[in-house]
Amino acid sequence: MTESSTPRPPLLVSLVPVLALVGLLVLNVRVFGSADNQIALALATAVAASIAVWGLKVPWQTLEQAMFRSIGQAMQAIVILAIVGMLIGAWIESGVVPALILWGLELISPGVFLLTACLVCCVVSIASGSSWTTAGTVGVALMGVGTTMGIAPGMVAGAIVSGAYFGDKMSPLSDTTNLAPAMAGSTLMEHVRHMVWTTTPALLLALGAYAVFGLDAHEQGADALARIVGVKETLRASFVISPWLLVPPALVLGLVILKKPAVPALFAGTFAAVAIGLLLQPRGEAGLAGDLQRYFSALWGGYERSFGAGEAAQAVEGLLSGKGGMKAMMATIAIVFCSLSFGGVMEKSGMLGSIAGAILSLVRGTGSLVTATVATCIGANVLTSDQYMAIVVPGRMFRPAFLRARLHPKNLSRCLEDAGTVTSALVPWNTCGVQMATVLGVSTLAYAPWAILNWACPLISIAYGFSGFSMVRISDEEARRREADG
Repeated sequence: MTESSTPRPPLLVSLVPVLALVGLLVLNVRVFGSADNQIALALATAVAASIAVWGLKVPWQTLEQAMFRSIGQAMQAIVILAIVGMLIGAWIESGVVPALILWGLELISPGVFLLTACLVCCVVSIASGSSWTTAGTVGVALMGVGTTMGIAPGMVAGAIVSGAYFGDKMSPLSDTTNLAPAMAGSTLMEHVRHMVWTTTPALLLALGAYAVFGLDAHEQGADALARIVGVKETLRASFVISPWLLVPPALVLGLVILKKPAVPALFAGTFAAVAIGLLLQPRGEAGLAGDLQRYFSALWGGYERSFGAGEAAQAVEGLLSGKGGMKAMMATIAIVFCSLSFGGVMEKSGMLGSIAGAILSLVRGTGSLVTATVATCIGANVLTSDQYMAIVVPGRMFRPAFLRARLHPKNLSRCLEDAGTVTSALVPWNTCGVQMATVLGVSTLAYAPWAILNWACPLISIAYGFSGFSMVRISDEEARRREADG
């Protein structure tokens, strides 16, 4: 998006679709009591398109192409969503998730669970570079462990999301970690090193909070001790627990560490689970044909099984039954289509640029420049529902402003990740917020207060902007050279 190619409509006009979206979301959630925001987003897209066509004279074909292009940029994420649904169904049916839950219950005490869950997700996300893969694999198992221990699901999901986005933000394997410096004009490694200043205190704050919260969780876990014993007994009676069940998650993690593409890595983990499950978990109801049918059903419709009567059996059924499957991801994919369509119209019509430009006009110094960048990233996550646009659009807009302020581009790339990457998981209709809520089974608003790293990073970034701490400056000559290089 550039000044020359995209007109800037009046700010009040540009805010109309935003207000319409907010009003429709409030109506849907507060009045109708629904968590499905697809129709609200579709109607807001219609409002934005109507203003663009009739008021701003933007041809419909242009808007249509922008919507398709916006959706096309997310096709890999959409495919990953569908495969993750299959993977979860296969991992439960084969016994991978039940085994991880059982081992987690045996090895992790309630008092340190939140702390441990966050650290485990930090390690996995650094190795994989993907918050989505982390939440969809170890995150699912950790949710089962924490819920069984009697810890509030929102707290468990918040710890998982914090750890998952630590690696998504810091790993050189992460797409956003590579995208942010490309938009800002810095290099990958100087960007990663510069993020240490904001991400480390945010992570330490999160870990300290989880350690404190764990004291209360320990009391809740002690009350649930009898249920934990019953759950473990039910899992052992219902599944063959074997070290072979570690092969699928190890295979996915190994392929990602070797920098293999995510789609074939997830497929490999899915079908490895099916193969091992056919050997370890035959139910014997209808032979091999019956077992294959179970896996086909799990891959599409998720895991379904009754574990009988009793509190422990019902607890296990609540943990596992009805989870996973490609079908469960269809509502998520629909909201991705709707949200990206809205973002495409807002960007192509110039309304998004008008809103961001108004924010830029308020900049008076380094602190306000950082604040404006952070606010624009968060606003883009809210308006476009896509973390990539929350990095690309502010990166394009604020790059000249940072150079004029004689600030090194790595300051901008850090801001893009401190706000654009991590806050995407806090927006209920953002593709990342929807993904986290879907795979973890907890609403975005329920886990958002406990995703401490995700909201601490932008606050720390703003504090550094006003204090000047770690804000690296460049000379006039270097700034002119970088401006000339574009």
